[in-house]
Amino acid sequence: MPRLKTTSREELAAMAPLFELVESVTGFVPNSMMQMGIWPELTNAFTGLAATILGPDTHVPADLKQMIALVASQAAGCQYCMAHTAHSAAKAGAALEKIENVWSFETSPLFTEAERIVLGVARDAAQVPNAVTDEAFEALKAHFDDRQIIEIMSVISLFGFLNRWNDTMATELEDSPLQFGQKHLAKAGWDPKKHL
Repeated sequence: MPRLKTTSREELAAMAPLFELVESVTGFVPNSMMQMGIWPELTNAFTGLAATILGPDTHVPADLKQMIALVASQAAGCQYCMAHTAHSAAKAGAALEKIENVWSFETSPLFTEAERIVLGVARDAAQVPNAVTDEAFEALKAHFDDRQIIEIMSVISLFGFLNRWNDTMATELEDSPLQFGQKHLAKAGWDPKKHL
């Protein structure tokens, strides 16, 4: 159960164009946006940042960005963001088998060396304290150029904000990511817990 009221769309009628845009991309308006709607300037600023980081002008494939966000969210322990990012990874074209086995990225033959490295950096960067080593960063640079690394770090940082927001606020999980999580993440121990 959410710790603060989730504002209704009717109460945020002035933000209708933004919500319609988000809904056209994701299929729903995330409840985190509805919570942020209490401070419309935050919603607008956050949505602009997220659109820049996750939008179409990208040098890192969208499915990999979502897998990065999934591993970072798992490392941070945010069940809400894990469901969202797994659902988004599938929508972006990630193989379900990869999503279901992402927790074993280091040993699974499903993942390339570059994916293992970037997912390891995502996991380690999401920990407190940050566990990314110089060696891991050098390995990242062997597979990704500077622009790609900036995008990768932007995804990890964006989800650092969202992980803390949604886990602290106990944001209620929307139906489609909830159902996706129950079907594809449960065998890895995923549990929506406080996000119902």
